[in-house]
Amino acid sequence: MHIHILGICGTFMGGIAAIARQAGHQVTGCDANVYPPMSTQLEAQGIELIEGYSPDQLQQFKSKPDLFLIGNVVSRGNPLLEEILNQGLPYTSGPQWLGEHVLRGQHVMAVAGTHGKTTTTAMLTWILEFNQQSPGYLIGGVPLNFTVSARLGKGAYFVIEADEYDTAFFDKRSKFVHYRPHTAILNNLEFDHADIFPDITAIETQFHHLVRTIPQKGLVITNAMEQSLERVIERGCWSPLERFGEKIGDWSMVDLLNAEGKPGADFAVLQRGQKCAEVHWASNSGVMGKHNQMNALAAIAAANHIGIHPEDAAKALAEFKNVKRRLELIGIKNHIHVYDDFAHHPTAIATTLDGLRKRVGNERILAVLEPRSNTMKLGVMKSQLPESLHAADLVFAYGAISGKDALGWDLQEAIAPLAERGKSFQDLGRLVESICTSAKPGDHILVMSNGGFGGVHQKILQRLSELEIRNSKKE
Repeated sequence: MHIHILGICGTFMGGIAAIARQAGHQVTGCDANVYPPMSTQLEAQGIELIEGYSPDQLQQFKSKPDLFLIGNVVSRGNPLLEEILNQGLPYTSGPQWLGEHVLRGQHVMAVAGTHGKTTTTAMLTWILEFNQQSPGYLIGGVPLNFTVSARLGKGAYFVIEADEYDTAFFDKRSKFVHYRPHTAILNNLEFDHADIFPDITAIETQFHHLVRTIPQKGLVITNAMEQSLERVIERGCWSPLERFGEKIGDWSMVDLLNAEGKPGADFAVLQRGQKCAEVHWASNSGVMGKHNQMNALAAIAAANHIGIHPEDAAKALAEFKNVKRRLELIGIKNHIHVYDDFAHHPTAIATTLDGLRKRVGNERILAVLEPRSNTMKLGVMKSQLPESLHAADLVFAYGAISGKDALGWDLQEAIAPLAERGKSFQDLGRLVESICTSAKPGDHILVMSNGGFGGVHQKILQRLSELEIRNSKKE
């Protein structure tokens, strides 16, 4: 079958493309924004990419595709979509195709939540892989323990990142209602996606739709520290339920002391109050912060549901390498570290900064933020930005998002509570120059965005290199 995917370079639809290709289908796709790492990953798998949504691309094929998968970035008015509708060509959504053609008959393990979905899904997938389960998986990022973000798998299990965002232009249910999991992690739940949800109650309703699909023989694993998730469960739960939390729940944890006698990133796992394992992260994994301990705890609980003992799960996590764009060290110039992170929600910004702060101690952190998610562009959470950035020594915010996606609010005004610590920019070059002239040896530059950010990471490293050379000549 020839499948043509609209919006193929999103992490989810790119994963769908990889799985369809591995299943033996001919796969092509198009997108308005083709950039690494997804474009590189797709091309390496022999998937042809077409730039843009012109209807003319239908003439490039010897015969029309058998099926079109429509990503949720594609809306009415898109010229290719309109031509598909006008011609009455067959189409469906990525989640529906996956649920009907790949997940059916599998023991699906789904990871839902406002934050930490990608990392927790990667952790759980690696635990299964390490323990010889050969799972299928679809992760909304590039997991460093694997070469691709999605695969068909050979075993009985499929691990999937279960996104609450809507399915497609014709299906406004959350993606995860198509997955029918037997094991479901509800990691956390905050208000997000303000472009499609009016309030947190609407999101809780979608989460309860997911809970309704889990069989009596399944398992719901929920964060005991989240009142929003407790409200979801109170609406009804027909499956066994296990809770996890820092100090409460069926699964809890205790920090282990580092070489300096202080709490570090490692922790002991407690099952109903009894210690059952210890997690010791690899020193170069980049995994840090309380949120990642919680992510790991949830993954361990889910793995236990299918018979993987917590000790064996902990052994796997000791070799976990994280996910690209999760506090990923991009480079070092003049003893200045430059990191990339996907954080864009205020809670994620705060937890990312907290994790880095615990690693670097009193060394300076320069936070570089592009508030480009749909929720942030609407300004719904702008008042939370200053508090979320409090752990940074300096803040550089970029608000020059172009065209119809431009910010509808004053970025400098929003970060005004940071006083002289915070600056906003509308020009990328000036942003880079200000960051690099402010940075000193020993500093840590943390770039946070859910997009490509104009390649700002490499621009920063290049400018730091130029300044290093110039200063060395002066000496």
